[in-house]
Amino acid sequence: MHSVVKETPGPGARFAQSPVPKPGSGDILIRVLATSICGTDLHVYNWDEWAQHRVRPPRIMGHECAGEVVELGEGARGVKVGDLVSIETHVTCGVCRACRTGQGHICEAVSILGVDRDGTFADYLTIPAKNAWVDPPGMDPALASIQEPFGNAVHTVFSGEVTGLRVAVVGAGPIGSMAVGVLRAAGAAKILATDLSPSRLELARIMGADVLVHAASEDLTLRMREESEGEGFDVVLEMSGSGRALAQAIRGLRNGGRVALLGLPPREVSLNLGDDIIMRGITLQGITGRRMFEDWYLARSLQESGRLDLLPLITHRLPLDGVDEAMRLLESGDAGKIVLIP
Repeated sequence: MHSVVKETPGPGARFAQSPVPKPGSGDILIRVLATSICGTDLHVYNWDEWAQHRVRPPRIMGHECAGEVVELGEGARGVKVGDLVSIETHVTCGVCRACRTGQGHICEAVSILGVDRDGTFADYLTIPAKNAWVDPPGMDPALASIQEPFGNAVHTVFSGEVTGLRVAVVGAGPIGSMAVGVLRAAGAAKILATDLSPSRLELARIMGADVLVHAASEDLTLRMREESEGEGFDVVLEMSGSGRALAQAIRGLRNGGRVALLGLPPREVSLNLGDDIIMRGITLQGITGRRMFEDWYLARSLQESGRLDLLPLITHRLPLDGVDEAMRLLESGDAGKIVLIP
């Protein structure tokens, strides 16, 4: 089969031939119909500090996917051949304390597709049947492939109270813009979105942002204060991974405000804990993945309600062998969600 492989440590990836995997006990084989690109994939592709400490090549890249179930391993349950499925990309152990207390998204032994095990940038892949999310027949596979990152946005927004509050979204990439849409549906009082890319700010506007801040030309702290009558915003959703943007956003929070951190920094971040966090009673909250499967049900309900349309966020559909172009587009900031079609 065709695949995109991180063969050796270092930047880039290779479009290659790989064996078609066989489903083991409890697994299913999926024919990939669409696989979308995430910021994590860019970390792996660029081979930054985070990727160097986490990924062990060779590894088929990618983790966001929709496809058709074509084979069931022994004991696989909950799906049938022919189903269209999206994929929960965190494969959990089921026996650690987190898993046993309903927090599988922070499993102590989690294995992530495209990071710890072979991923979705391929014609076929195997996953445990329990990780398949059955989609409605006829759903656009590109839309189905972005349900996993949409779950990240849902998790981040609903990690605390947002209804009736002023919320700043730092980083208006695809997940940040998804979060804007969720905030609008959830009744946030004012939504501010900031980014370096005008095209991404436009996506945030389409999804319902009230205030757009171009990070290269405006002071984020000052603008947050101005848009809140000097008090500061109630909540920050950090989606960019930028330490500089995070520090500015924290200073734009009111005392007692909350920061939900989803963006993955490529290196260590320095903060003034004493003055900016401790003495002001700021809460920092780490967010990873999706609450399984609570956020999948929330995500489906939001879309079925008609209050949220994710299709405008899909700006590019490219062939699987266009991965290099896709990564350049993603890094430029001049793209929303990029979907690869095998």
